[in-house]
Amino acid sequence: MPLIALTGGIAAGKSTVAERLAELGAVIVDADQVVRDVQGPGSPVLQRIVAEFGDGILSADGSLNRAALGSLVFGHPNRLAALNAIVHPAVREESARRFGQAFSADADAVVVYDVPLLVEARVDDPWELIVVAHAPAEVRERRLRELRGMSAQEAASRIASQVPDEARLGIADVVIDTAGTLAQTRDQVDVLWEALPLRIAARTSR
Repeated sequence: MPLIALTGGIAAGKSTVAERLAELGAVIVDADQVVRDVQGPGSPVLQRIVAEFGDGILSADGSLNRAALGSLVFGHPNRLAALNAIVHPAVREESARRFGQAFSADADAVVVYDVPLLVEARVDDPWELIVVAHAPAEVRERRLRELRGMSAQEAASRIASQVPDEARLGIADVVIDTAGTLAQTRDQVDVLWEALPLRIAARTSR
């Protein structure tokens, strides 16, 4: 019942890796989806966020306006820390519940936690393996411009706001190089899938 963490910087192809792992049989728990779920309308987490940041972060239907909240915390470390103190414990609890649910359904399941902020928030959790999807910053900047319509300045700013690539690569047991074609990325994931028992055994023996 391996529990694997999958991370990567913005536009690094992490979703492509997760999709292929799911096709191969892994159970994917998406951290971003967990965050959205614990912040749902009427949730205790959302109530605490409103108490901290005000009603201006709510949409007309009572849901969280993520852009409005983002504009309040982006570039403000103290505000971001206050938000993380509310959200991270709830996400940790809910993700653990989903891991347990997957293993209860299938004791031999391979559960992959697709988590952007692994280095920042979850690096010390008991993962059997840490997989990092990686592409150089200039490749990711180009993707943000071409695929998401960002300006060069916006793209560079988003990349700069995350932990440096070296921090992610420093914790990686396996690096999937996503700078090439989609087929090349998927092939690397296939190789990883076949070698999972060996990779996990190698990490455990370190």
